[in-house]
Amino acid sequence: MIAFRTWFKPTTRKRLFFFLTADILLSMFSLYTAYLLRFNFHIPAKYLEHFWLICGVLTTLKVSAMAWKGQYQIVWRFFGLGDMRRVLEAHMVAYGVFALVLYLFRSDFAPFARSIFIIDFFLSFLLLGGLRMAKRLLTESTLPEGFKPTLIVGAGSDAALLRAVTLAEPSYKPEAIVTWNEQGLAGSRIENLQIYPPERLEPLIRERKIHTVIVAEEMTPRELNGLIDRLEDLGVREIKRLRLLEEEREHLEEIPIEELLARDPKDLDREAIGSFLRGKSILVTGAGGSIGSEICRQCLAFGARRLILVENSEYNLYRLLEQIGSEKTAARLVSVLDRERLERVFEAERPQIVIHASAFKHVPLCETNPDTAVENNIIGAMNVMDLGIRYGAEKVVNISSDKAVRPTNVMGATKRITELYAQNVPSGKTEIVSVRFGNVLGSSGSVVPKFKAQIEAGGPVTVTHPEITRYFMLIPEACQLVLQAAAIAQGGELFILDMGEPVKIVDLAKKMIRLYGKEGEVEIVYTGLRPGEKLYEELLIDEAECKTRYESIYVAGSTDYPIEKLRGDIEALLAAEDPRAMLRRIVPEYLPSDCD
Repeated sequence: MIAFRTWFKPTTRKRLFFFLTADILLSMFSLYTAYLLRFNFHIPAKYLEHFWLICGVLTTLKVSAMAWKGQYQIVWRFFGLGDMRRVLEAHMVAYGVFALVLYLFRSDFAPFARSIFIIDFFLSFLLLGGLRMAKRLLTESTLPEGFKPTLIVGAGSDAALLRAVTLAEPSYKPEAIVTWNEQGLAGSRIENLQIYPPERLEPLIRERKIHTVIVAEEMTPRELNGLIDRLEDLGVREIKRLRLLEEEREHLEEIPIEELLARDPKDLDREAIGSFLRGKSILVTGAGGSIGSEICRQCLAFGARRLILVENSEYNLYRLLEQIGSEKTAARLVSVLDRERLERVFEAERPQIVIHASAFKHVPLCETNPDTAVENNIIGAMNVMDLGIRYGAEKVVNISSDKAVRPTNVMGATKRITELYAQNVPSGKTEIVSVRFGNVLGSSGSVVPKFKAQIEAGGPVTVTHPEITRYFMLIPEACQLVLQAAAIAQGGELFILDMGEPVKIVDLAKKMIRLYGKEGEVEIVYTGLRPGEKLYEELLIDEAECKTRYESIYVAGSTDYPIEKLRGDIEALLAAEDPRAMLRRIVPEYLPSDCD
């Protein structure tokens, strides 16, 4: 029985053989039927003399045209109107070429009644197209066992496609469509599904006993959050969206939490970013990291002339090159701590813009390895800024962190020192600026992929404290705002990105569990704050900050720190047996979490 089922399991080769054989047989049948219809079921013998020649030529042309239109690679149950149109186009091409052959070699086919040609065209189209449509009609007319009544949200271009996709999921049975953005379609139908306005959402869910909602419409994070809240209040626990793939078939997936937390900066100035980057030679340190790699993509997208990728991790650099693969890039496997080799890169490339994204950012690891964190984060940043100045870079951008505000950990204190260095080092014609922002969603070490893995494993989801909050921003959004801040910088500024409202981590965990339909199955466990971790992150140091011409970007007041004293203090910090004590001398607001 198993071998029998395996033999009948669809494959590309079996699908090709089936449809090719069926098309040949149906073409022969349609042509003979056309003869019968033309001669009222009494075909004169003379007209049958060249039947097999005509049939062979026409069938060959037809099969070739169908293959050209991809009709031997289709997945039967997903056959739709677009495929039917391609079947019609294949017939038009095949019969058009046959008409030309018939005209050029009419003596070889005579006698031949031209009306047979017209009758056969329509018969063949109906038979070959009908065969391909039959499986879908059968599937749609058969109600699967254990089906889930499903509501589709969205009547845009994806709705019809999504309707077909649900046919591949036997557990879903679409009942209706509700649209937000296409109000004029209310009352119409797509794939025989009635379209309703948003105010009908609640009654439909109650009347149709909707179990699942699939989102097939572009919605802002605010709209999407509002929709999910309404659905959860109505008892809908399974909410999915259509995932479009470049290869294979589309499928349904949970709505990523990033879409709910995303913000679209209203004042994103692409023209300013483009003017800043276009035609420039740009060096990015930490190029293979989460932030660095996205900055590299943005630089190429905005027209950078040359991109120098400085990265200490061979794997990260290799992966980035595989992703961007541009002829404009130069990969340099160099540590920012190796000043001699780094200088050779600066000397050879003479970058106009330098973006320093290389740093150790994991708070607990920096707490347990303070010497390494101090050396990498501070000395690495100093090397990059000093070399940028020496080799005449127009601008050096130092990427900082919200953890530099009243830091309670080594990582935050080191980033604050890099801000002080950027503000006070004599830079000549080079403009040096720092840009500070909070957590980014989806970065290495981010809480979102960690929670996702824990939920998929069945839990528990671990949260350090019930009151812990963090600011979040999408990586592309953060990188674009970094570049926008750099574009308006004049040197010495400390820019702060507006991260929106802080998010409670436990609320984030609960929302992810609900999105995965695991509410009541996956528990949340509190593990306690980790070394150096604080409950609330801050972005503004004091009241001296003011806005720039962009609402999403603030600029902080500068902090004077004589550069020779700062350099001397950094040397003492590197030699100190207790780095934390020296860090407190340089950054008075630094208060380690284990201090009373």
